Amino acid sequence: MRFILGLVSMDYYGLMVFNQILRAVLLASAVSGFGPFAYAQKAASAPSSASQGLDAELFYDVLLGEMITRTGDPLTGYTLMLEAARRSNSEQLYQRAVDIALQSRSGEYALTAAQAWKAAHPQSREANRYVWQILLALNRPGETALLLRQELAQSTQEEQLSTLQRVPQMYGRASDAALAARVAEEGLQDVVSNTQLGAAAWVAIGRLRLNAQDQAGTLMAIEAALGLEPRNEDAVRLAIGLVSAGQPNAELIVEKHLEGKASAGVRMTYARALLEAKRYAEADTQLAAVTESEPGLAEAWLVLAQLQLQANRLAQAEISVQRFMDTSIKRKDDDEQENTLRQAYLLLSKIAAQRGQYDAAQSWLDRIEGGENLFAVQNQRAQLLAGQGKLSQARALLRRIPESSADDARLKLMAEVELLRNQKQYESAFEMQQKLVELDPKNSEALYTLAMLAEQNGALGTMERLLRQLIARDPEFAHAYNALGYSFADRGIRLKEAKQLINKALELLPGDPSVTDSLGWVEFRLGNKTESLRLLQKAYAKNKEGEIAAHLGEVLWSLNDKDAARAIWREALQAEPDHAVLRKTLQRLGVDL
Repeated sequence: MRFILGLVSMDYYGLMVFNQILRAVLLASAVSGFGPFAYAQKAASAPSSASQGLDAELFYDVLLGEMITRTGDPLTGYTLMLEAARRSNSEQLYQRAVDIALQSRSGEYALTAAQAWKAAHPQSREANRYVWQILLALNRPGETALLLRQELAQSTQEEQLSTLQRVPQMYGRASDAALAARVAEEGLQDVVSNTQLGAAAWVAIGRLRLNAQDQAGTLMAIEAALGLEPRNEDAVRLAIGLVSAGQPNAELIVEKHLEGKASAGVRMTYARALLEAKRYAEADTQLAAVTESEPGLAEAWLVLAQLQLQANRLAQAEISVQRFMDTSIKRKDDDEQENTLRQAYLLLSKIAAQRGQYDAAQSWLDRIEGGENLFAVQNQRAQLLAGQGKLSQARALLRRIPESSADDARLKLMAEVELLRNQKQYESAFEMQQKLVELDPKNSEALYTLAMLAEQNGALGTMERLLRQLIARDPEFAHAYNALGYSFADRGIRLKEAKQLINKALELLPGDPSVTDSLGWVEFRLGNKTESLRLLQKAYAKNKEGEIAAHLGEVLWSLNDKDAARAIWREALQAEPDHAVLRKTLQRLGVDL
């Protein structure tokens, strides 16, 4: 053993001498009946003296390949191992050659060995799987359709379902998303009509189509999946993803599913999508259904509490936080319990702050262990200071938060912008937002926020310039069209262009209540009161937000339906008593509720 280990320190001439000695020893041992072991033993198949000699040579090449690989020359070791595999036709040696290449991060060499293995053993499931996965890792999905079909054909039904679940992730990494979706669909052709596997296959195809931004194709895949399995929840979750992208037909699918006995998980997924779309009333309905059917689901109480806080339903939010704590604290994991308490105390602090109870709000924060190191806690402390008129101290607190990455710096700037915006310090907020845009010039959301701050600062020319810049750079950014069109409509100028811009936004976000509100408002400005009323009622049914309520109430008021207008305004004021647009509307119309 010491002699062999000493090879590491041999020079080239010494290694070659040892090479000849070792070959002679191995050949002699084979003739004497002391055959090779490990890989070479499994590679041998015939007991003749000729095969015994081959075994000895094979053992020598395998041993030398392993030794050279371990001493820092994996390429040479790989070459020896692959040659040994070809001579012996051993699957084990082919696999070892592939593994050596993979361990040295040589993808192309690994593929060569895997393809040689598959050529020698076409029905080998392991060989097929290696070639398939290596091609995907090398971003060559176009060559994998037949490999995927073979993997499924050689699998049990349980294994097939597992593969179908992994397909979107495996193919989703390809740089050409559309190609990956087409190839995966071709690879799944044998199972898409299968009553047991078809729905899962179509869901996998749908996810890849969505990744390729093919919304129409995704919808077709969802419909195919539900045709095979009408209550398939994965297909419904995929449809919810399309709802977020503004697909009205997908929303019909989701609504139909929810008419039946939908799981809490599906309702939670839908509630999150509705919250993201700012459709708070509908999200509230879904969360109420979840908490009624699954009162032990802590996450539902947490999200409901956040929604109630945002709607200024503080007493209800407080109850929901308590239910969240009651259901979460039953967990035995100490870390989970600590996280639960941290989230609950933070929410209770926000509830107290919204009531103007700053001492109570601060006391809730003080209960959070390690709070000094948590960004959310420090941000809330800053909000409390600002709420008490200590804006400079609040900004200083945010700036003192340690940074460990560029993302931390960005989060701090965003928090400071929010702080200034809440305090109506729009000019300072605009200056801080400019820094965010400079940090990430390609970020459309950051540029959009800058444009909105320009509007709040009274710089309407700057707002228009920034929004047009955003539209030119990102033609799919719907909110830029909506904001510019609404700005024109609200000022009663360029109404024809305003309507075109808003219609473009609605094309990109079908059914979106904020965009529908804008269209209703421009129709009102154009004198089309009946159409305006229809659109605004549609928007308000989806989102009872204060600005939509202000517009709907004004249209009703202009149509002399003053009782209905007052009812809408009262409802909105109860939820948002300090809503600026709502208050200005009432003041302008001389309405006293």
